[in-house]
Amino acid sequence: MDWRLIIVLAPLIVAGSWALYNVGTIALRQAQQFIGKNS
Repeated sequence: MDWRLIIVLAPLIVAGSWALYNVGTIALRQAQQFIGKNS
């Protein structure tokens, strides 16, 4: 594997995982509110 590929992909993977983490926490919070309203 070429080291340049790692240098290019590493920030993209970090940014993607960070975005998924943020979206996931917001989605969980909204799901908990939705479940709380119905019960």
